[in-house]
Amino acid sequence: SLRDRLHPLGQPLEARQQILRPLRLSQQQLLEVKRRMQREMEGGLAQETHAKATVKMLPTYVCATPDGTEKGDFLALDLGGTNFRVLLVRIRNGMRRSVEMHNKIYTISEDIMQGTGEELFDHIVNCISDFLEYMGMKGASLPLGFTFSFPCQQNRLDEGILLQWTKGFSASGCEGENVVGLLKEAILRRKEFELDVVALVNDTVGTMMSCGYEDPLCEVGLIVGTGTNACYMEELRNVELVAGNQGRMCVNMEWGAFGDNGCLEDFWTEFDATVDENSLNPGKQRFEKMISGMYLGEIVRNILIDFTKQGLLFRGRISERLKTKGIFKTKFLSHIESDCLALLQVRHILQDLGLKSTCDDSIIVKEVCTVIARRAAQLCGAGVAAVVDKIRENRDLDFLKVTVGVDGTLYKLHPHFSKVMQETVKQLSPKCEVSFLQSEDGSGKGAALITAVACRLREAGQH
Repeated sequence: SLRDRLHPLGQPLEARQQILRPLRLSQQQLLEVKRRMQREMEGGLAQETHAKATVKMLPTYVCATPDGTEKGDFLALDLGGTNFRVLLVRIRNGMRRSVEMHNKIYTISEDIMQGTGEELFDHIVNCISDFLEYMGMKGASLPLGFTFSFPCQQNRLDEGILLQWTKGFSASGCEGENVVGLLKEAILRRKEFELDVVALVNDTVGTMMSCGYEDPLCEVGLIVGTGTNACYMEELRNVELVAGNQGRMCVNMEWGAFGDNGCLEDFWTEFDATVDENSLNPGKQRFEKMISGMYLGEIVRNILIDFTKQGLLFRGRISERLKTKGIFKTKFLSHIESDCLALLQVRHILQDLGLKSTCDDSIIVKEVCTVIARRAAQLCGAGVAAVVDKIRENRDLDFLKVTVGVDGTLYKLHPHFSKVMQETVKQLSPKCEVSFLQSEDGSGKGAALITAVACRLREAGQH
């Protein structure tokens, strides 16, 4: 036909659209995701269903956002990925209200991530020791906040049992253990300095707190980076795992596991299945695997392989390079979609990855990246919509004004992710006016603020 002759991608275009169709989500489908998320949230909060719930809704024992009177010197640790940070945070109040930070970044090798727990925590204490020396503070016993970005069952602010490792960690002897205890034991083994570990902090909560220092309306924390997760201020009466009915408590949703019970099955494509099967934790964190930076490149790669097998891309030739797991990093996805890129540059990016491509190939690869990132942002938006409407309904409001503190490389670096996500929230939660605030170092500053608030409450004798 004329159309096929005029459009070089004619019939193959139809074949490709066929493959991509299940990855394009309608408003109706997104509303359904929001509804299911709300159902799973209820399951995690309720006493009788919590044990088998997949969205765990873990109590964090953080009951207050900063009020601006916090002050003092605090240490913060940040462990959540391949880097580990130690920070000194000076908080001043009053007219000269400010937060001043010094930090040092240390790497954690794969050997240590996947070795023994003792090695991991000895390495952490080693880094703290180096930092204290570097800051000339070996003698001081400072209050410490520990950002630990893995699912923990907390029974107090300063205690957390690691439920399971995620994001490529698998150090032995840690799951089922109190990580604050593991840290304290490692400090004792070293016999070099004393620290007062005041708070164990999830990075979502740190993000919410550091944004809450700037904006008192901030009651939700969101991470979209290597992994994804969220937290929000829930009414204590709804947190059935914790006694008491007055006030609020921040709940760490651990929403990456949404769908692990199969409730999102009708949204999974063959590509999601393949990525899941080839991951370190098959069957786990299924929502995260559709959204976060660690997995999007893999979804893209699997679609490109499928296209190539069907002769729709790379002239039907699957290179060794394309068979290589993990070649498309988050940076690549952000880069390829930036609007100022000419197709020639997209071709260069592909060439750098060892993929020989024509101009048509480049158009196709870019489209696949767009579809996958868009779906991720929409799913994330459906999750946020579920959360803000829950807060609104909790408070019997016809209208809620709320701020979401956000962190994570995908959110910050991707050219369209935040825009698509915010549009989705607007569509799915019309009765909420939601602002998004990028957090400045939630895991560092946030951990220090949580520690500072805890010290403030401790001094005021409110336990």
